[in-house]
Amino acid sequence: MQWVKDFYSRTGSWWGPAEARISERDHQRLSLLHAHLGTEPAQVLELGAGYGSTAAVTAQAGHAVTAIEISDRADFAEELTIDAPGGSLTFIKDDFYSVDLPRQFDVVCYWDGFGVGSDADQRRLLRRIATQWLRPGGTALIDVFNPFVWAQWDGDEEHRTPNPDLGYEHELFERVTFDPVTCTATDTWWDAARPDEKISQRLRCYTPADLALLLAGTQLELATITAGDLTFEATRRPEDSGLLRRHASYLAILRLGPPVKD
Repeated sequence: MQWVKDFYSRTGSWWGPAEARISERDHQRLSLLHAHLGTEPAQVLELGAGYGSTAAVTAQAGHAVTAIEISDRADFAEELTIDAPGGSLTFIKDDFYSVDLPRQFDVVCYWDGFGVGSDADQRRLLRRIATQWLRPGGTALIDVFNPFVWAQWDGDEEHRTPNPDLGYEHELFERVTFDPVTCTATDTWWDAARPDEKISQRLRCYTPADLALLLAGTQLELATITAGDLTFEATRRPEDSGLLRRHASYLAILRLGPPVKD
């Protein structure tokens, strides 16, 4: 999946000067981690860590964080500093499908990235989480793209003008398409100065029921779902979760169960 490294490196060069900093979103993610796992110091693995800002906030809260990012967005993490008793941040620029990690973790986080690649890629990643990275009784927090919302965006286009004062130097265009057969969104971007050099990311979207099927054969079990401010059990229909119209992704809380018998 060479396109993954290329897409996030290119867009990171566009947005990094503006967005490679700690924001409210990073603190919201830390709050979700604490809501589902408590505030005691933990060994945390973050996959697809981007610029590293969420990993930095997590480390500043006292956790020992290992963050992995394949693209050049990882280069921005060199500017992050951690000053917290007990907290630490180790940033690795590598492919999390092949990287060799020498230890296990209490929690694995994958914010805003699951669904890149095929179903087979997602299963391979889930098996690595279950069999190599999570300690017994561990938890994975995984953002999942919501097909109900991405389908509504099919054919939408946006024009983003430069704002140098905020660090946005490029005039950009974006177009989203959605394939209802494969439940895959294609998010295409191009610089107005280079309209023939379009780049795209392809995002496989999963309903909670689809995700549960994807987990079959792993030790991971879908325990609860968080959509916006509402958390509910995966086995019941919420009164109003916003899954149909408001939230482009939802947080799946996966618990590591007993080993799967052959």
